[in-house]
Amino acid sequence: MFRSLSLFNYRLWFIGALVSNVGTWMQRTAQDWIVLTELTDHDAVAVGITMALQFGPQLLLLPVSGLIADRVDRRKLLMLTQSLMALLGLGLGLIMLLGVAELWQVYGFALGLGIVSAIDAPARQAFVSELVSDRSIPNAVALNSASFNGARLIGPALAGILIAVVGAGWVFMINVATFVVMLAALKMIRTSELQPSPRAARERGQIRAGFRYVASRPDIVVILVIVFLVGTFGLNFAIFTATMATVEFGRGASEYGALSSILAIGSVAGALMAARRDRPRMGVAILAAIAFGFACLVAGLMPGYWSFAVSLIAVGFCSMTLLTSANAYVQTTTVPVLRGRVMAVYMAILAGGTPVGAPLVGWVSNQYGPRWALGVAAVSGILAGLIALAWMVVSRHLRLRFDRTARPLFRLQHDGDRRDEIATALAADEAVQTRV
Repeated sequence: MFRSLSLFNYRLWFIGALVSNVGTWMQRTAQDWIVLTELTDHDAVAVGITMALQFGPQLLLLPVSGLIADRVDRRKLLMLTQSLMALLGLGLGLIMLLGVAELWQVYGFALGLGIVSAIDAPARQAFVSELVSDRSIPNAVALNSASFNGARLIGPALAGILIAVVGAGWVFMINVATFVVMLAALKMIRTSELQPSPRAARERGQIRAGFRYVASRPDIVVILVIVFLVGTFGLNFAIFTATMATVEFGRGASEYGALSSILAIGSVAGALMAARRDRPRMGVAILAAIAFGFACLVAGLMPGYWSFAVSLIAVGFCSMTLLTSANAYVQTTTVPVLRGRVMAVYMAILAGGTPVGAPLVGWVSNQYGPRWALGVAAVSGILAGLIALAWMVVSRHLRLRFDRTARPLFRLQHDGDRRDEIATALAADEAVQTRV
């Protein structure tokens, strides 16, 4: 489960990312809280707009962000983007401490963070492949997810306490300090031990090459459809937890932060289970999407605060199983020279739907209540899984077989059971015809 941590470079990366992610979750929690309670009168649409501004640039900058990640030194690029995000966090903290913050200013900082994050995300995802061998990429991706969601256990709960004790401004300032740890880790990485990664040459058509490659891979396209539907309508956890805590159950900042931390319990468990698998499988991602939908449905029906909180563990487990499996599948089956561009498409699809989904889910929450917003999330997961299953039935002749000797008794099978590695052969920009 933890084999990637035996490498010095990955250990540094993991520690730096864990500390930085704690600060990031603290800032996200504080940002959503001040928008919901201090700068508006519990306006879920305003929270959705904030999320849209923060994640929308990943879609708009898609044509260039992935190419930058494939062309430049990713370690140096990450040091630049992490420094810029620290400066933006500092500015947000200062306006809060000075008492001059207005909603439009928070929107502006969210947009600035979104632009920098759009450049940072594909480089950060692809940089993992330089820290470990190709065989260890799925494990490293899963541990990254565990780090991110382990930070969610600590960050939101800590932010909720600090907001109540010292105010949101100091939460932003603490986040700035966590970026220093990440920058130190990047500085200390032994460049001589990094895995060689080919850089894209400067020539015409490089951006189109990334899109052509994705279009030639129907398996990746299906993964992207799943990620788009769930990411757009299902992963708006800030809206779900904030509105359920305040509107539905009448709770405060501490209880709101606790919900995010409880959600992370399931997310960490899902990431660690993924780390145990030798290789990512598409079937796991499909089943996780369907299970995510049903978990959200159950959460939306919970009658009280604590029963809702417990149900979030299943929501977190299913969502992280889906995202970790999808991320590792895309990375491990993509040729290295195009990995940055393909991961930029993946990250844009994952976060790019937020400008549409978050305000829409916020509107549903305002008009019909937060339970109906969770209903939208449930539909997104179930629909995504059914679409992917339909594709597998048509293209891979999926069938359900009852086997008394198998564990579990019911298992999904298709003609490609013994050729899961077929995607690695699709290395060309144009589609490759494969016959088994």
